[in-house]
Amino acid sequence: MTTVLTPATPLTAADRCDRCNAQAYLRVVLLSGGELLFCAHHGRKFEPELKKIAAEIQDETEKLTAPANNESAEQ
Repeated sequence: MTTVLTPATPLTAADRCDRCNAQAYLRVVLLSGGELLFCAHHGRKFEPELKKIAAEIQDETEKLTAPANNESAEQ
């Protein structure tokens, strides 16, 4: 999935996939002006079709593999 770096609002846990209602990690702004939200799974599954109709794609799937900010440091 191509990441578009725009000053978009970050996705939160309240943003849900339009396909399965899981947490959304991709926002697809459509050429027609609307937007769709997808979990990582459905974003990958529909990637070829989405690229054809997307004005931009905000991809935050790196959050799935990033270490948690609240982990305590080893001492």
